[in-house]
Amino acid sequence: MASEDGEFHAPGIGEFLGLPALFFADTPFEINRIILVRLLAIAVMMLLFWLALRKPSRVPGRGQSLAELALGFVQVQIADQILGKEMGRRFLPLLAGMFFGILAMNVTGVIPLLNISGTAIIAMPLLLGMVAYVVFIYAGIKQLGAAKFFKNSLFPAGVPWPIYILLAPIEFINIFIVRPLSLALRLLLNMMVGHLLLVLCFGATSFFFFNAGGLVGLFGIGTLAFGFIFTFVEFAVFILQAYIFTLLTAVYVQQAVAEEH
Repeated sequence: MASEDGEFHAPGIGEFLGLPALFFADTPFEINRIILVRLLAIAVMMLLFWLALRKPSRVPGRGQSLAELALGFVQVQIADQILGKEMGRRFLPLLAGMFFGILAMNVTGVIPLLNISGTAIIAMPLLLGMVAYVVFIYAGIKQLGAAKFFKNSLFPAGVPWPIYILLAPIEFINIFIVRPLSLALRLLLNMMVGHLLLVLCFGATSFFFFNAGGLVGLFGIGTLAFGFIFTFVEFAVFILQAYIFTLLTAVYVQQAVAEEH
């Protein structure tokens, strides 16, 4: 990006920090740009599903067909495949809401005037990671009881008992600390890096075209091309990250309810 001194400065972490308040400044309900993006993304997603499914019919129209196809993807590829038919049906609303919510907030990263993913700041990925954390612990305790759930989690079957002295603390850190953090950080870093790449490409394009001058300005053609390429790549990343987050949540639930690990 070009600064007042006419030089190009690559985007950095400051893109995500210190966002000014847009509404309700200096109150607990302060709304800045990224919070507004999240609210808009979720509102639009809910509106689209409501419009598609508000009057379901035996012979579905185009909107209902698309909505059912999208929900069917989550049901077949994640819920039923990982959890089985019965348990998959129980957790489908949560998994579908998680998948489409993450996808909606991811996509805002390439929408003009929004230009930042709602999951590109740690608060939302961390909240989603905590939801997954609570869900798999709840599922395990409900299915097995608290004692058996924690026993299966911390003391896997088939291990010589002296090894548990070392293994139990490792399993505790892995299951109850690393899992929610890894979910959050994987989503956060993918969205943050994607945003920075797009800002770098289009910011450099603006600099080459309007500030560099001479033959150097021709480099803007290359950065513009890379910007469009990365935009299409980001669409694949948006879907993939929503899928991975939701899939891992289902896997953690399945492991939590298993009789033995």
